[in-house]
Amino acid sequence: MAGKLKITLTKSTIGASPRQKKVVEALGLRKMHHSVELEDTPATRGAVRKVSHLVTVEEV
Repeated sequence: MAGKLKITLTKSTIGASPRQKKVVEALGLRKMHHSVELEDTPATRGAVRKVSHLVTVEEV
């Protein structure tokens, strides 16, 4: 692990549950096609797994 992940919001959160919207917000994603780079930690991986259908992930 110890690297970075580039996380991009590729689908809208309009139909997502309130809990999934909070996870997307906690990851720092605001709008469609907005990307953030976060440390590759188990917590980050768990958050990405919860909204994997809304985001794309690349290892940097």
